[in-house]
Amino acid sequence: MPSVAIVDDEEGIRKALGRLLGASGIETQGYANGQEFLTAAAEHRPDCVVLDLHMPGMSGLQVLRRLKTTGQLWRVVVITAHDEPETREQCLNAGACAYLRKPLEVRLLLNAISAAMRSHPTMIKR
Repeated sequence: MPSVAIVDDEEGIRKALGRLLGASGIETQGYANGQEFLTAAAEHRPDCVVLDLHMPGMSGLQVLRRLKTTGQLWRVVVITAHDEPETREQCLNAGACAYLRKPLEVRLLLNAISAAMRSHPTMIKR
């Protein structure tokens, strides 16, 4: 069963995405912030990461940049309520394979996760 880490400071979003992905046969683990995820990922690496861009403390872009320094391939789908072209480009350059705007469309999210797990990097945007 594929596993997806959901990194978002909003508990409601983590729970909703967890239910949605669980109903699609995907195991999920939620993290309230980037540092919590990075600590856990050192021991349990998910197949894909759904990463909120704007979080207190460490931003999603900072998390992406930290993941890039590991020298390993990370499949990351960035989600954000603020679609900014410059930020989108920064996320792609930092290794994101998809960039989706909230509110998320279920089909686009599932397609982005599926594409991320099949190949990398692919930029998907809404």
